[in-house]
Amino acid sequence: MSPNFTYDFESVTHIVADALGQPGRRTFFLQARQGRRTASLIMEKQQVAALAASVLQLLDELQSQHPELEPADSPSQLPRLVEPIDPAFRVGQLGLGYDEDRDLIVVVAQALPTEEPDEDDEEGGVLTKDDLPRARFFATRSQMRALSEKALRAVGSGRPDCPLCGRPIDAAGHFCPRTNGHAFPLAF
Repeated sequence: MSPNFTYDFESVTHIVADALGQPGRRTFFLQARQGRRTASLIMEKQQVAALAASVLQLLDELQSQHPELEPADSPSQLPRLVEPIDPAFRVGQLGLGYDEDRDLIVVVAQALPTEEPDEDDEEGGVLTKDDLPRARFFATRSQMRALSEKALRAVGSGRPDCPLCGRPIDAAGHFCPRTNGHAFPLAF
């Protein structure tokens, strides 16, 4: 039995992974559009970075396995989030695949389980894995390359990491635990 999808876009006209807000307080989104329908999903920064890296790896693998395919072009203009943004759900799991017959990459997202009762459930039970919202977006290889490039820029434009401990440096400064209190605070 295949799962039902809350959002099932067979051929997206727009797909992007980006962030809104100031570094340290940003919200990351995966947004897709097909016709007039738009789905905006909240993601973690690490999920966006992993999606971008996985897409680029998949594109490289497809190019080496199928040299007859035209390369996925890098766009002259990267996609942007389209407002208004009304988040459908927070992503808990992501999957990535390739539909060889249609030469499309598919992204599948499932909502993060919550402990909140299902409003439709008279007994007030929690959502089961099968009840969680899901989204499936089919996009061209070029659209997914653009998504990856935009996502990597969004992830890289955040707070810089401390060269000693790897934690983000806040605008107010950073006291690195590796200096054990013997160095001046780092700031950017």
